[in-house]
Amino acid sequence: MVNAPVLSVSPIVLPAPGRAVDLQVRVSAPVTGGDLPVLLLSHGQGHSNHLSSLNGYAPLAHHWAAQGFVVIQPTHLSSRSLRLDPDTPGAPLFWRSRAEDMSRVLDGLDLVEEAVPQLRGRVDREKVAVAGHSMGGHTASMLLGTRVTDPLDGTVVDLTEPRITAGVLLAAPGGGGDSVTDFVAENYAFMAGPDFSGMRAPALVVIGDKDAATHLTVRGPEWFRDPYDLSPGPKSLLTLFDAEHGLGGVSGYDVAETTDENPDRVALVQRLTTAYLRSTLHPGDPAWRTACEALAAAPDPLGRVESK
Repeated sequence: MVNAPVLSVSPIVLPAPGRAVDLQVRVSAPVTGGDLPVLLLSHGQGHSNHLSSLNGYAPLAHHWAAQGFVVIQPTHLSSRSLRLDPDTPGAPLFWRSRAEDMSRVLDGLDLVEEAVPQLRGRVDREKVAVAGHSMGGHTASMLLGTRVTDPLDGTVVDLTEPRITAGVLLAAPGGGGDSVTDFVAENYAFMAGPDFSGMRAPALVVIGDKDAATHLTVRGPEWFRDPYDLSPGPKSLLTLFDAEHGLGGVSGYDVAETTDENPDRVALVQRLTTAYLRSTLHPGDPAWRTACEALAAAPDPLGRVESK
């Protein structure tokens, strides 16, 4: 599919009783076309104030919209742009609220279409996927079936969203236990024991083979394989060569916190994630197979794909 012109509307405010603030989202979609799948995009965390919000991840959001998706980006409560009191319940990462945000978006699709009248009658609500980078990948994995133990009371939390049928996890956190640093165990205890065995929905896990993340894990880049290795199929894994946590720069154009800026790498992520989602949401579409074959045949490939 040739890139289509894109319209983008923000902020759209969805009422959220009981949440610290109402939920703000950005919606991006092609100007023309119908039967458009919904793609929820969960931002990560970082040092900047606005990349971790509805204003970030333009290289992905714009590309996916130009390829025929309705991309919806919430500003999670963990975003620095909201300047919430650090004593707000759930701070600092609001892991549970993040997943609940996505279900709230799906509940509010009527309001989204009212706010963006150009979308009326063009959205295929039966085809919904989720994507997330870093902490957003953790959010996406929960929506796809990963269970998390709440460190406050020891209960096992299952926020699987049955309306979501496919996902893309970009540099998502791996397993807990001895894999995480003391800092994570003490400050982000919810990351200490994810159970990926319930993540049964199809997903593409994208990792960088130079993503050391020494502040999170003692295992190095292999840690990021866990959502693929420890979950049941069908799953695919895209390993990007020489990529670090930014995967070439997916969180924004020319952002300072990208340590491995590489436009070709970002373009590969764009192409393969689009192909994966298209084939997974539309069984029989050859886009994923074709993209994988092209990657394998490249004289100097930027990555490799494995599947189970």
